[in-house]
Amino acid sequence: MRRTYASIGSAGSGISTWPTAKRVSAMGVSMWFSSCLPGACRRIARRSERSMVKVRVSEVIPSERHRVWAELARIEDHVAWMMDATAIRFLTTSRSGVGTRFECDTRVGPLRLTDVMEITEWVNAGAMGVRHIGAVRGSGRFTLTDAPGRATHIEWEEQLTLPWWLGTTMGAWLAKPGFAALWRGNLRRLGHRITAGASSPEQGSARP
Repeated sequence: MRRTYASIGSAGSGISTWPTAKRVSAMGVSMWFSSCLPGACRRIARRSERSMVKVRVSEVIPSERHRVWAELARIEDHVAWMMDATAIRFLTTSRSGVGTRFECDTRVGPLRLTDVMEITEWVNAGAMGVRHIGAVRGSGRFTLTDAPGRATHIEWEEQLTLPWWLGTTMGAWLAKPGFAALWRGNLRRLGHRITAGASSPEQGSARP
């Protein structure tokens, strides 16, 4: 038996209003997407642009501060103890002091990029600050202070804004413990290098 359905329109006309309602609903959804989607995209883009990683690690190295600085000041040798740095190329004639600029080929797992940095602070046996001006933006700073037993406390702080293709806010949040472990290991390798006698007290005394 065929079933017949009656559709009641306005004023009992017997004319179905469903197709019209469907069209109005579709138009409403379309207008909602057209008005909200660009805003959502802008919010996602802003969050991606603000994908910031803040990491601070430290280590106590059983060596005097001037010896730790002597090794730290040799920027060209950072690849010897930084696992994520594979090559360094200077962009200025100077290799130390404020204003020195260089490129650092960086590898973290499958990711590879060239980090461009400029020295912004140079205090002999005290502090070294850098500004990241390449695809990765932000700042970094090494600080040296005396520790008991003729040792040195070195602190490494980075505040980096990652490009969108390296990760969104969530990606940056997940990357933070990985960066912390990597850079903490770098400081340990720096300490081993110093205690093994890789540097001499005279190194790293370039212009302040």
